[in-house]
Amino acid sequence: MSDPEPSPASSVEQVTPAPLYKRAVLKLSGEMMKGKESFGLDRASVLFITNEIKSVHDLGVQVGVVIGGGNIFRGTSEAAEHMKRAVADHVGMLATVINALMLQDALESCGVPTRVMTAFPLQVVAEQYIRRRAIRHMEKGRVVIFGGGTGNPFFTTDSAAALRAAEIEADVLLKGTKVDGVYTSDPKKDPRAELLATCSYDRALRENLGVMDAAAIALCRDNDTPLVVYNLATPGNTRRVVLQGDIGTRVIGGKES
Repeated sequence: MSDPEPSPASSVEQVTPAPLYKRAVLKLSGEMMKGKESFGLDRASVLFITNEIKSVHDLGVQVGVVIGGGNIFRGTSEAAEHMKRAVADHVGMLATVINALMLQDALESCGVPTRVMTAFPLQVVAEQYIRRRAIRHMEKGRVVIFGGGTGNPFFTTDSAAALRAAEIEADVLLKGTKVDGVYTSDPKKDPRAELLATCSYDRALRENLGVMDAAAIALCRDNDTPLVVYNLATPGNTRRVVLQGDIGTRVIGGKES
């Protein structure tokens, strides 16, 4: 008796499509690190983010991460109300380094090689940011976490993410949020708010759509860095953005949208 013919399901291997991007920078808010806690770090949330980053790194994508520090200290918070803005912002930049080190530890515990690079010298715990060195780390398969913002007060970590993405010539800047993308207005207040599949930099600036701060959007526009805003809180979305690109909002140049 001859052997039975293999079924289509068993004879066809599942092939993962090639990623849309070779090099990506992921922007995370500090709030993503605290989960349901009122402040600080939530281990479960850190591990969730770690798995999202690892899922993209496993595809062979070169990954850089810029992380905020709002879960620990924000320069514009009530706690900073009576501080000089420059001092408060420097405290906030140090908070981003704490988050970077926490994320590094979680990634390396999952077998993902990682480097933390900071915008100002902190040699005991991290390397100082040097553009060529950062690119070299990524080419060697290491996730690079950029801490310390831009190193200057009065600039947000959104601006730091846009700056690093331009400097290392990233193919895309991914902004992981808790919403599905960019809406025409606040969906919590306006039931007619529409989710945009694409949006121009100029429209985002003109209508103040809350994509990122104005300086960050202008940096992306001036350096032609595609920006994708998506819901990081949904498991698997980061991998889906990189493989399929069919979720979130893509902010690019060209015609108004």
